[in-house]
Amino acid sequence: MQPATAKWYDRREAVFIEFCIEDSKDVQVKFDKTKLDFSCVGGTDNMTHHNEVELFESIDPNESKHKRTDRSVFCCLRKAEPGRSWPRLTKEKAKLNWLSVDFNNWKDWEDDSDEDLSSFDRFSEMMNSMGGEDDLPDVDGADDEVSADSDDEKMPDLE
Repeated sequence: MQPATAKWYDRREAVFIEFCIEDSKDVQVKFDKTKLDFSCVGGTDNMTHHNEVELFESIDPNESKHKRTDRSVFCCLRKAEPGRSWPRLTKEKAKLNWLSVDFNNWKDWEDDSDEDLSSFDRFSEMMNSMGGEDDLPDVDGADDEVSADSDDEKMPDLE
C-alpha cells in the first residue's frame, strides 16, 4: 500500500484536493471534521493506495463531496469557517512527498474580489505570452537618462 499522488488548492468556501489515480476502483473517501481518509485500488499496476490527512482547519463533513473520473478522484472539502485561507492542507508543517500545490488552480483570493482576480489572471496570461526579458527591444541610452522623480530635475521658471 502506498499513498496516491495528490494536488490541492484553496478557495474562499472550500479546499479542493485531487488524487491522481487512473482507472480507480473501490474508492472510499471518509470526511471527518478534522481529517480526510482516502483509499482506492488503481493505476497501471492496480496497487492499493491510502492517504490519511490531518487537515489544517475544520471542514463540514456533511457538505464535503468527492467525484471519481477515469483519471482521478476529485474532493471538495467544505470549510467549517469560510473566508479563512489555508496556507497548507495539513495540520502539521511537514512536507509530504505525495502532496503538491495545484498552481494551475491556485488563486490568492484574500483581500481580492473575484472580478479583480480574473482581471489579474488575464493580465498575467498576457504578460506570460509576451515572453521574457530577452524579447525586450534594446534602447540606446535608456540607462543614461535621469528618472522623472529625481531630485536633480530642473524646474521651469514660473516668473
